[in-house]
Amino acid sequence: MAGAVTIDDMLSTLPKSERVMVDRLRSLVIECLPKASEKEFYGLGIPFYRHHRLICYIWPSSVLWETDKLDPAKKGVVTLGFCQGYMMSNDEGLLLAEGRKQVYVMYFRKLTEIDDNVIRGLLYEAGMIDDAFGLAKRKSKASKRKKT
Repeated sequence: MAGAVTIDDMLSTLPKSERVMVDRLRSLVIECLPKASEKEFYGLGIPFYRHHRLICYIWPSSVLWETDKLDPAKKGVVTLGFCQGYMMSNDEGLLLAEGRKQVYVMYFRKLTEIDDNVIRGLLYEAGMIDDAFGLAKRKSKASKRKKT
């Protein structure tokens, strides 16, 4: 995809199998993180969600990052990434670090792999982590005001 595109533009270029997974994940994110805003990523149309900080993103494999080449093993895969994944409980090992320190991900190859209740639980946890960042920021600002 050349040039900056919107999320809707990006979605219109996806194969149907990826588009339905992205649509399902987007609806779950919107349901579970109502305070989060959806923003596109660096002109690629990748949906990122933030409130106090970046919370998560949905990245279809058909959208490549600048010089990346599509890994044949990831063709048709949609990634749900959690920007503060390292802080999440991950007791069941559903989130993959893959050598990253902070962002943890899940991969989906077909719509039936998306377990709504599992994803909701992860999104609610990610939202609570984000709310903790917001609370800490408010406390820090209040503390600075008291000192002056």
